[in-house]
Order: sequence, then C-alpha cells, then structure tokens
Amino acid sequence: MPRIGGVPFSSERKLMTTVHPSGGKWISVTKGAPDILFEKCAYCLDGGRQAVFDGRRKSEARLKNGEMAANALRVVAVAFREWDEEPLFFTAEELERDLVFAGMAGMMDPPRPEAQAAVEICQRAGIRPVMITGDHALTAQAIAAELGIYHAGDTVLTGQELEQMSDEALERAAEDCTVFARVSPAHKVRIVKAFQKEGRVVAMTGDGVNDAPALKAADIGCAMGKNGTEVAKGAADMILMDDNFATIVEAVREGRGIYENIRKAVHFLLSSNIGEIMTIFVAMCFGWATPLLPIQLLWVNLVTDSLPAIALGVDPADADSMEQPPRRGNSLFSDGMVSRIALEGAMIGMLALLAFGIGHIYFDEERAYITGRTMAFAVLSLSQLIHAFNMRSEHSLFRISPLGNPMLLLAFFIGCLMQIGVIMVLPLAEIFKVCPLNGTEWLIVGALALTPLPVVELEKLCDRRRRKN
Repeated sequence: MPRIGGVPFSSERKLMTTVHPSGGKWISVTKGAPDILFEKCAYCLDGGRQAVFDGRRKSEARLKNGEMAANALRVVAVAFREWDEEPLFFTAEELERDLVFAGMAGMMDPPRPEAQAAVEICQRAGIRPVMITGDHALTAQAIAAELGIYHAGDTVLTGQELEQMSDEALERAAEDCTVFARVSPAHKVRIVKAFQKEGRVVAMTGDGVNDAPALKAADIGCAMGKNGTEVAKGAADMILMDDNFATIVEAVREGRGIYENIRKAVHFLLSSNIGEIMTIFVAMCFGWATPLLPIQLLWVNLVTDSLPAIALGVDPADADSMEQPPRRGNSLFSDGMVSRIALEGAMIGMLALLAFGIGHIYFDEERAYITGRTMAFAVLSLSQLIHAFNMRSEHSLFRISPLGNPMLLLAFFIGCLMQIGVIMVLPLAEIFKVCPLNGTEWLIVGALALTPLPVVELEKLCDRRRRKN
C-alpha cells in the first residue's frame, strides 16, 4: 500500500502516523505507546465490528497492556481511521484523533547475556546503574529486574510523574529510583542534572538525536557506534563501537588499572629517590664520609628508575579492582601514600647507610671506604629493585602471582646483572671506584637488600587493619 504522507515518530508524542490510499478512500494508520494511543481512540474493533471505545473496553485494553508489559514485552498499539477524502493537513492534531483501536503487539528484546554480569560488576564497584527509557513502566521494571538494576523497594518514576516534580523533589526521589520510564529528552536532561547536584559523576548512554542533550549534559556521554546517529556521536565524549554496555564496564576496569599503575610508578620512583637523598643527606649532617660518589648515584638511577618503573606501568590490574569504591576528587597521594613514601624512602636510605658502616668498619681494612661504598652502592640498587615488587599491589605479595608481571621480573634480573657486573668486573669496578665483594659481604648485602619485603608487608598489614577499623 503506497504511502502519501504522515507524521513521523516523536519521542514526546510517542506515536507515528502514515496515510495511504485504499480503494477510493484513504486510511491513516497510527502506532505507538498503548497508554497514549488509547486516549486518541474513540472506537475499537470488537468481533470484527466497530464499537465505541468506552471506559470498560479501555480498562480491558489497559489491563492487557499491563500483563504484556509485566512479561518484559515492548508493546505497540495500532489504530486507524478511514477518510472519504484525502486529509487536508498531515499533522498530529488532524490525523491522530477519533481513531479506531485495532490491537496490540508485544515484542521481546532480550538483554545481551553479558549485560547482567556487567550490572553486577558495576554494583560491586560502587557504580549505580539506572535505566532511563521510553518504554512502559512495567516493561522497564521487568527488564530492569531481570538485569539486576531494579530490586524490591526501589522506585519507578514515569515522565508524567516527573512533570509534577520540582527539581528539588526530583533530586530527593532520584536517590531511591532505579527506573525512569516513559521519559522525554527534556526529562533525561533533568535526571542527569538531578544526579549531578547530588554530587554524582554521571555517565549517560544513548543513540538517537533526542539523546544528544542528555549526552552533552552528562559528565561522560557514551554514544552507540553501530546504531547511533551522527548527532549523538557528536555530542558524546566516547563512542561504543560494539553498542555493548559491558564494554563500558571493561573500560572502567582498564581505567582503574591505568590509574593504579600511575600511582605504583610514582610511589616507587619517589620512595627510591628519597632513599638516595636520605643516604647522602644524613651522612652530610653527621659529618661522615660520602657513602656514594656522583657516578655511583647516576648508575643507581639508571638501573632502578628505568626498566622497573616502566614494568610497573604495565602491571595487570588487581583482581579486586572492580570491587573498590570509586575515587572522586582523591589526590594521587591520598590514602596515606605520602607517609608510606617517606617511611619507605627513609628505610632504603638507612639500609644503604648501614651497609656503608658495616663495610667500612668490618671489611675496609686500609682501603679508604671502598668496601663500605661498594656495599652501600649494591644495597641501594638491589633494595630498590626488590622494593619494586612491593609496589605491585596494596595486598600482600603472597596473594598475587609472582609471574603476574613478566616485564618486572625481566627488569629485576637485568638490573641485578648490571649491578653485579659493575662491581665484579674489574675494568668497570675501576671506573665506578668500587671493589669486588667476597661471599660474606654479598650475604650481608643480600640480607639488607631483602629487608624492604618484610617491612612493607608489615606496613600493608597495618594499613589494612586501619582501613578495616
């Protein structure tokens, strides 16, 4: 049947109408949201005959619509009107009145299998999923319950109810609401702003032209890459190329991993460099001989500040990264990181000074601090290489796989070989003003260099107990 005109779908009206010639007459066909279309109908088909669409028949239709919606069906109602003459105006006011209700059709649009798991991960991660849809409230509630978004006791608000609410009332209601149904584009913007006023960081998904204002208003607008309109993509901050909500969850996981790796690298570099500063500064304050020469300090920085820091930057995220609360407004140095950096830096510096003292007092004999400097040089480098493993997780090292970061293992072995080579290979030892160490001296160096492991493990244990309390 050819189409000669009509009224396109509107998210405000939630209806669309087309007009077609039919056997010397014309017929307009309207389809859309049942609860809205019912009010446009004056008649209905009853047993093949046209009857008045009175209160009883409307109640029966609404009841059937509710039953279908409660079964998670998206329900579309269809009505028509016959015209003896071609309509003069193809407008909603002209075409969408005195209609004959023909029936309803229910469509099942099941959620993707991974959506429910993604919602569960979000909730464990402190991210609150909320459904905002143009569907019937019962349909939206049923789908949200299936996904785990809606739980008993949660609130469901409709666009009609939103119209009666002030912005302040909406802010209060939004705290307990997990489903917004039968909403318009203007309602979506109000909902986003209501959550923002409550101090939330809001991410909004959408694919249509009408979603663009809400995508723009949200802190993070996520448009659909496959089925999204160009307008929605232009208004969004990010585009999901697979139109999959689970991809957002994976992006959050990846983002948390990157953030933690930045913290790990900064923590490691600052604590290590503070250790080097402490070694020289304390010796100067007490008027001792210089524990390390400039060339030795430069070598320590080369060995410890390069490959280990890079390896920490690609460390896999902790298994429980999506079970931690969101960090909003937290400094990179929050959660006691400054005190930990200072404590660990002081520890590394004290270990190097201790090695210098032991080497000078017990092993130097007449060699003008060379053994002491060599032992301090070795302890300062090796302790930092070992300390890099402490940075991998806030949890105990015994809870994570030692092979979880092959790059860090490689960096550790390369650093150890470089450091031992400088000390034990005579031409290099002469350049760096060090001397080869014997077995006893290496045992002392090894014991001191391993000290960061138990000290930081104890520090982590105290920190976990503090957080728990």
